[in-house]
Amino acid sequence: MLVYILRRLLMLIPILLLVSFIAFFVIELPPGDWVSTYITQLRTSGIELSDQEAQRLTTLYGFDQPTYVRYFKWISGIVTRGDFGWSFQWGKPVSEVIAERLPITLAISLMALVFSWIIAIPIGIYSATHQYSLIDYLATFIGFIGLATPGFLLAMILAWAANQYLGFSALGLYSKEFLDKPWSLAKAIDMLKHMILPLIIIGMASAGSTIRVLRGNLLDELKKQYVVTARAKGLSEIQLLFKYPVRLALNPVFSTIGWLLPAIFAGEVLISIVLSVPSIGPLLLRATLAQDMYLTGSIVLILSALTIVGSLISDIYLAWADPRIRYGGLSK
Repeated sequence: MLVYILRRLLMLIPILLLVSFIAFFVIELPPGDWVSTYITQLRTSGIELSDQEAQRLTTLYGFDQPTYVRYFKWISGIVTRGDFGWSFQWGKPVSEVIAERLPITLAISLMALVFSWIIAIPIGIYSATHQYSLIDYLATFIGFIGLATPGFLLAMILAWAANQYLGFSALGLYSKEFLDKPWSLAKAIDMLKHMILPLIIIGMASAGSTIRVLRGNLLDELKKQYVVTARAKGLSEIQLLFKYPVRLALNPVFSTIGWLLPAIFAGEVLISIVLSVPSIGPLLLRATLAQDMYLTGSIVLILSALTIVGSLISDIYLAWADPRIRYGGLSK
């Protein structure tokens, strides 16, 4: 097991370097850069800049250098100093911009993930063990609704309903009276009230797919020969259910950590935009539109790295949890 983990960790190094290279150069593909966009905006607003001043800005921000030179400066700063570069749009280091949005993003995403698992896992197990019952049909209906309804549409409907019938504006993280006030118990409670809606919307969307996956896998496991043999030996249904079938049926659920980690980091982009939640997702969209290359590249790099690390964690978990999985090669 240890050799397997070390081998996979060594494989991450070239993969992460390749991902950083691709992320940076893909962001460079659109014509122009942040300086040219900024100059165009100034001239559109009526502020004229001479060619010498435009060239000075280009040189100041390093856009007169070749792309590969800027890439090596950026990646070397990350590796040696943990410096992700400078955000032109925000006028501060990229790490500070991300750090400002990261806590609320992690809080909402992690709570939504736990909320979805608390709902989906018991329902999926019950639905599989009571196939074609009323609750099974109801769970199937909820699962299809969760899968078929776009999250941003549900966010708009629920935000309108909360404002129309409860007199509560679910947009943003705070009510207007708490925007400029220091931290207090009342402000914390107000923030928690505003987090309920995105928590439910994101959690329900994930719960729908989890219910379907868990139900289908558990039904397959319950029909296998080892379950029939264990039941014939007199093992109780509870012991029989949770010793192997549920454990194996949960493997596909926990193996999705590869895409769960970047989703937790970025949050649901469209839902965050609709509900005006200051998470990483809307920050990435805004940085991309403004061609804030170092901020965009850093977020894309972190998302890619989390995908790779999540895949590694999934593989390690599956190798530990499922005795049928081998670390490499064929068993003799």
